[in-house]
Amino acid sequence: MLLGLSSTEPIGKAIAQGAPAKLITRCHELSATTQMAIAIDFGTSNTVVTRWNAATQQPETLNLPGLSLKLADNPPLIPSLLYIEDARQGKVLVGREVRDKGLDLTNDPRFFRSFKRGIGADIQGFLPELDEQVVRFEQVGQWFLTQIIEQLKSTQNSTLDSLILTVPVDSFEAYRHWLSGVCQSLPVEQVRILDEPTAAALGYGIADGQTLLVVDFGGGTLDLSLVQLNQDAQVGKKPLGFILKWGEKLLGESSGQKVKIARVLSKAGQNLGGSDIDNWLVDYFAETQGLTKSPLTTRLAERLKIQLSEKPSATEVYFNDETFESYELKLDRQTFETILREHQFFEILDDMMAQLLQQGRRAGIEVSDIDAVLLVGGTVKIPAVQDWVKNYFDASKIRCEKPFEAIAQGALQLAQGIEIQDFLYHSYGIRYWDRRNNCHNWHSIIKAGQAYPMSEPVELLLGASVDNQPSIELIVGELGAQTGATEVYFDGDRLITRQMGGGQTTVQPLNDRDGARTIAQLTPAGNPGRDRIKIQFWVDADRSLRINVEDLLTDQPLLQNQIVAQLS
Repeated sequence: MLLGLSSTEPIGKAIAQGAPAKLITRCHELSATTQMAIAIDFGTSNTVVTRWNAATQQPETLNLPGLSLKLADNPPLIPSLLYIEDARQGKVLVGREVRDKGLDLTNDPRFFRSFKRGIGADIQGFLPELDEQVVRFEQVGQWFLTQIIEQLKSTQNSTLDSLILTVPVDSFEAYRHWLSGVCQSLPVEQVRILDEPTAAALGYGIADGQTLLVVDFGGGTLDLSLVQLNQDAQVGKKPLGFILKWGEKLLGESSGQKVKIARVLSKAGQNLGGSDIDNWLVDYFAETQGLTKSPLTTRLAERLKIQLSEKPSATEVYFNDETFESYELKLDRQTFETILREHQFFEILDDMMAQLLQQGRRAGIEVSDIDAVLLVGGTVKIPAVQDWVKNYFDASKIRCEKPFEAIAQGALQLAQGIEIQDFLYHSYGIRYWDRRNNCHNWHSIIKAGQAYPMSEPVELLLGASVDNQPSIELIVGELGAQTGATEVYFDGDRLITRQMGGGQTTVQPLNDRDGARTIAQLTPAGNPGRDRIKIQFWVDADRSLRINVEDLLTDQPLLQNQIVAQLS
């Protein structure tokens, strides 16, 4: 996945805005600090921050005072929680601060959890209004990440030179555009973006020449990826699969140096994670014991789920302050797995695995060619999930020693010169009027799985639809994977995702805004009956979707080498 130029400006207009944001310091301050590479795995349930230790030449997970939580054998984790004290001033509490004050146990609308899922999504329901401000999930996420960066600046005696952020496989342009906007406001010179499972493959430190399957199952998403690691002499070649947000400084360019390459062979993603399971458990206890649905009961359900990863049965006690009723919540693994089956949990997992392995076969990889299976994310600690993986692979190939740290630690490898070779996960198409069904529909122009840079452009001819037409508009959209759409909606104060059946596909237009749809001004005006413009679409080495537009009547170029969007 890439982070690059924004796609929110009109096609044909220069998109890069302003100069890179930089941290301004005095000369004597610079002499007392060192440069720092940081990776952030922003998760639905937990967030992990790592830095590259120049002394040990190894990644290390950071414990940020007041934000990070350290439990049992887990590394320091920042709970992805936020509480708004003043929306107008942007005064918030994040991570451990929220839990220490018990603010995550009430129905207070100022409390937010699982907000990553709402970023870039079309939310069904009313967004909260606090301090006379409508609070969107994009703003909540920006406050959260900004607080982490501010804490890094205050606790690390270093300037933040390089930042690597990870994103789910199935994330859309809207999410990446939001992330781009957040990064523009940060005092960082270089920003990179990487798919979460690809980062996890790098984080396990597997030997070169091996083919790895990553099962990344966190709080909000399930991502599967097949990655092959090898060495290649790519002297002076610009890395594929990612782009620096600001600047063009590359690592690993010295003459004759061998560069490690991570080649992505196949991948699949789904909006399914541990937070869904927590909601299923809350629904179960609400139905069987009349339990009230609230942040507190969601927390108890999460605790039960975590306990069942270590022992065959679990118990939690619930006390209702309003009714003075108490409940004893009990759950065993057998009942837990029954709840999972009732929600077609394992069928979804099987469909994902089948999709991934089918892509792998097209790339020449059979199941027997997979050298290791790497389990990442808190949900992979559920015994039923591990048993599901063992249905496909021998236990000797399965590794699960770094479920929380692998993504952030692997992302740091980009700062050490590793290159990524990837492909497009989503299709991209244009909107047209479907006369047969009397509605708008989408025609795919660049298919999912397309390697890049493309050797040949895709050509499209368009004509005017009315007399004396002064211009031609074109709406380009990002077409989701063919595994069905996901709906995001509110159930009380809970943010829920639901898989929509019937083969529905999510489409997110990339330029459907006033001033952004026009790709050709026609002089003279156009008339129906003949092709008027020729458009060429292609994807370059930086994953930019570019176009050329030529007026066929005047033989004049109207747009040349213009960026439409950065692609996922």
